[in-house]
Amino acid sequence: MPKLAANISLMFTEADFADRFALAAQAGFRGVECQFPYDFDEGVLSTRLRSSGLAQVLINLPAGNWQAGDRGIACLPDRRTEFKASVVQGLRYAAALACPQVHVMAGIVPEGLAFDEARNVYMDNLVFAADSFKAEGIRLLIEPINNHDVPGYFLTGTRQAFDIIAATGSDNIALQYDVYHMHIMEGDVAETIKRHLAAIAHVQISDSPGRHEPGTGEIDYPTLLGALDALGYDGWVGCEYVPATSTQDGLGWAQAYLNG
Repeated sequence: MPKLAANISLMFTEADFADRFALAAQAGFRGVECQFPYDFDEGVLSTRLRSSGLAQVLINLPAGNWQAGDRGIACLPDRRTEFKASVVQGLRYAAALACPQVHVMAGIVPEGLAFDEARNVYMDNLVFAADSFKAEGIRLLIEPINNHDVPGYFLTGTRQAFDIIAATGSDNIALQYDVYHMHIMEGDVAETIKRHLAAIAHVQISDSPGRHEPGTGEIDYPTLLGALDALGYDGWVGCEYVPATSTQDGLGWAQAYLNG
């Protein structure tokens, strides 16, 4: 049975962020993930997490100025100092939330920056972050993102991600596989997951088009989630989707997994 984690950055937005832990637990989730917890005191979030009885399974590193268009800074040569500071901040929050995995967004390659230079900066920053997190028993994740929703994003494919991981030489970097993004970029997600299961540390789901809950689009999630079970995947499945209506009204697809 898939272990579903609610993404409380996108789900339960009817409530204040700190109140979403309790709502996720009441809905039957056993874990939560979130994108950027950094606007909130880590002590307050830790207290809410513990009182909910949930596991915090994933957070992102700070990704720069989101409102200004940043989608990560790890591949940007002029943001190295900022990236190192983001690792320190991410470590503090991951420790407070007992979160075992942290995702680092690569960023959008600026016009005029050679792709190879961006790749070298990205790998250097990944090694720095992976080593920093390994010392605390936390794994670093990287995730390919489709270049339709995020034009110019550096990391867009499964093969590219594995090549990057291999080139770093780090044993503390793994793949975060987002079904929505890779359905758009590559298709045949079930076969990709089967082929690379051992290297996938976290799975995220949402339907396409629209990035809403499973059952609202064209991805056959009952079959895909069944395949994950059959393959023996024992990691978390993060529900990183934007509810089409309210979160609670859109949870019909998940009841068999939440109550199983």
